[in-house]
Amino acid sequence: MNDNKLLPLREKIDAIDAAILELLNQRASVAQEVGHVKAETNAPVFRPEREAQVLRNMAAKNTGPLLNEDIQLIFREVMSACRALERRVVVAFLGPVGTFSEQAVYKQFGRAIEALPCISIDEVFRATEAGTADFGVVPIENSSEGAINRTLDLLLQTSLAISGEVAIAVQHSLMSKSGTMEGVTRICAHSQALAQCQAWLNQHYPHVERQAVASNAEAARMASADFSVAAIASEIAGHQYNLGIVSAHIQDDPHNRTRFAVVGRLNTTPSGKDQTSIVLATPNKAGAVYNLLAPLSKHGVSMTRFESRPARTGNWEYYFYVDVEGHAMDAKVKAAMDELNQDAAFFKILGSYPCTV
Repeated sequence: MNDNKLLPLREKIDAIDAAILELLNQRASVAQEVGHVKAETNAPVFRPEREAQVLRNMAAKNTGPLLNEDIQLIFREVMSACRALERRVVVAFLGPVGTFSEQAVYKQFGRAIEALPCISIDEVFRATEAGTADFGVVPIENSSEGAINRTLDLLLQTSLAISGEVAIAVQHSLMSKSGTMEGVTRICAHSQALAQCQAWLNQHYPHVERQAVASNAEAARMASADFSVAAIASEIAGHQYNLGIVSAHIQDDPHNRTRFAVVGRLNTTPSGKDQTSIVLATPNKAGAVYNLLAPLSKHGVSMTRFESRPARTGNWEYYFYVDVEGHAMDAKVKAAMDELNQDAAFFKILGSYPCTV
């Protein structure tokens, strides 16, 4: 009886799937034509501003029942597959596989790419600067632990520009080879993860040694080879290394998120919803920071982030990292940037890029 009801529905789904397949290949054919035009003008394969516009447009047109984030996930992969017909983009990230950085890569670029794991944030920058990778994805700040200082320092030095941002929900799980804490003498994780789970660890395993390692994925790898080691990592890393979950979602802040920057040689054009990151230094005099930021208020530019880092000169001087709403090509942002450049002791635009979708 149920089969009689299901059969016509399945036939309808099969017909729709065939139509979707035909349309996908039509889209891919047009994407190939776009690739030929890009090749003639030496235009970049990946245009984050264009892809952000497509994803926002699909969400705006969506009438359900599929959720907007699911629609955007589907279209991200469609664009990734079509882009790969031109060339597979190489993206460096902080490895090994299974890190939140790898998740950020796939969220930004889709899976039809070549992902290149690196041993450090420095190596991500080096690979991208050398042209081994087209782009690098690096963590820039965490909602509970603040800025990733090494990334800020390297952004100051690099010739690369920020061309995108990705936000990932950080959900940590405690895992071991056996799926229990029997025989475990060490809990390993990246220092940030240990800090993000400190209260939970203090409550449940206060006497177990904690060891900071290069990444959570490295902790998972260690746990997979040693019954005395438990790892704090993502469930994806746990699956990668065949670990059992002792306890899931142990982060102290349930809303914990990490923001990643996409760096490369690409300078984006406005997408309609953008952000600009800059770094600057002030003359060493009273009221310098207040006066320096006055052009933002004067031109109606909203500041969304402000971080300071020592200049390492030994003179108590600082660099200030600032994010503002809008693209550097927008009239009011450009006017503010021009004034900042005139007044600052040091000024650098790190990049203008689409806000995370």
